[in-house]
Amino acid sequence: MYKIGFIKLSDSEDLPTPKRMSEAASGFDIFAAVPESTVIQPGERALIPTGFALEMPEGIEAQIRPRSGLAMKHGITLLNTPGTIDSDYRGEIKIIMINFGDQPFTINRGDRVAQMVFLELPKVVLLEKEEISTTQRGQGGFGHTGI
Repeated sequence: MYKIGFIKLSDSEDLPTPKRMSEAASGFDIFAAVPESTVIQPGERALIPTGFALEMPEGIEAQIRPRSGLAMKHGITLLNTPGTIDSDYRGEIKIIMINFGDQPFTINRGDRVAQMVFLELPKVVLLEKEEISTTQRGQGGFGHTGI
């Protein structure tokens, strides 16, 4: 089990702590810390504050992911998905939201706007080589196996 440090920023004491909405949920729902209602027009994006910062041990990252209900019902998703929060970042977590829907979307203080998943990172060393091995797939990409 990893212990992740968490602080609420001074203007966010009234907001819930990120939390799993069910016992088996992999993500912690994140709540909007907007000071007032924010409207995202169709095709527009907005940077939404969350009112908290993390302290993670080295070897852990937090990924910020969209909420499926917002995407399905309203066309609201996140840019830079998944957003990566590195273990050495200590600033406020902010969410880049975009409205792909056809109606304006209002974000109110305390709305659930994203989810945060923690992942363990493998230790990786890149080795420069003269050539790499071949596989049956080779360089096939971007739908090379069909739709």
